[in-house]
Amino acid sequence: MSARSRQGDDRPDPNLNAIMSERRQLINLAYRLLGSLADAEDVVQETYVRWYAMTPAQQRAIASPGGWLTKVTSRICLDLLGSARARRENYVGEWIPEPLPDRMEWSDGCSQGTADPAERVTLDESVNMAFLVVLESLTPAERVAFILHDVFRYPFTDIADIVGRTPGACRQLATSARRRIRGSRAPARSGERQAAVIRSFKQAWEAKDIGALIGLLDPGAESVADSGGLVEAGSHAVRGPAQIARGLVALVRRLPELTILERMVNGQPGLVVQQDGVTVTVVAFEVARERVVRIWAVRNPDKLQPWRAAPRP
Repeated sequence: MSARSRQGDDRPDPNLNAIMSERRQLINLAYRLLGSLADAEDVVQETYVRWYAMTPAQQRAIASPGGWLTKVTSRICLDLLGSARARRENYVGEWIPEPLPDRMEWSDGCSQGTADPAERVTLDESVNMAFLVVLESLTPAERVAFILHDVFRYPFTDIADIVGRTPGACRQLATSARRRIRGSRAPARSGERQAAVIRSFKQAWEAKDIGALIGLLDPGAESVADSGGLVEAGSHAVRGPAQIARGLVALVRRLPELTILERMVNGQPGLVVQQDGVTVTVVAFEVARERVVRIWAVRNPDKLQPWRAAPRP
C-alpha cells in the first residue's frame, strides 16, 4: 500500500516510520494471542488497512499511533479467538499452535548461526509450545488480558478499553489466567539439560531402541500429533511410554528414509523430521525431571510453511 497515495500528492506520509516501526511488535502480540504466525500476519495487515483507510486528518488526530495500532490488533484478535473455538470444534484431530523456526541447529542448549525467526517473532518463554498450549485453555478475554498485561506490560485501564470490561474485571481475568497457567506448567529446565534429554531421545529414536525411549519418557508422558486431516496422524493423544515409543519406532521402520534433525522450536530444543529434504514434522517437547513429559508433533503442512521456506544452516 502506498504511503503517498493517502496524502493525495507526492509527499510521503509523515507517520510512516512511526507506524511501520510497530509492525514487529504487533506480529509478536498477535502470534501470542492466536498461536498462528499466518493468522498474526493477516491480522496485522488488516490493522494497517484500517489505518490507511482513515483520512490524513483522522490519522493526525490520533495522539499515539502505536497505541491505536495495538488496540485495533488486539480487538481483531479477540474477535478471531471467539470464532476460532467454533472452527477448532470442526478441526480434524488435535489442534496444536503453529511452531516457529529460528533456522539454526543447536548444540548443548546453545544456538549456532544467525538468529532468524523470519525476524518477526521474539522467541522467549511466552512462545514456547507448552506455554502456548496452556493459553488455548483460556477464554478469549482471559488470554487477551493476560498477554497484554503480563507479557507486554499494558495497564489494565488500556486493556479495559480493548475487551470492553472494567479495569477491575480485566485484573480478575489476568489473575485467573495466571493461576491456571502456573498450575499446569512444569518447572522450567535449563536449555543445556533439556537439549541433552532431547539429543538422547533423538539418538534412541534413530536407533529404534524402544527400551531407551521408554527410559527417557515420563510415566505419565503424552504425545499429540496435529495433521489437520491433511496427512496421516493419530486423531487422539497417545499416552504412556511404551505406546509412544512403539509408535515412534514403527514410524522410522515404515519410512527408513526419514532424517531427524536437531532444531530450536519456539525457542527451545526440539526435533525436525525431513523426508527427501522436505520438513514433514516439527516436534516440540516439555521436559521435567530429566524426562519427556509432553510431545507435540505438528504434521499439518499448512503450519509448516515457515519451516519449508527456511534454508538449511
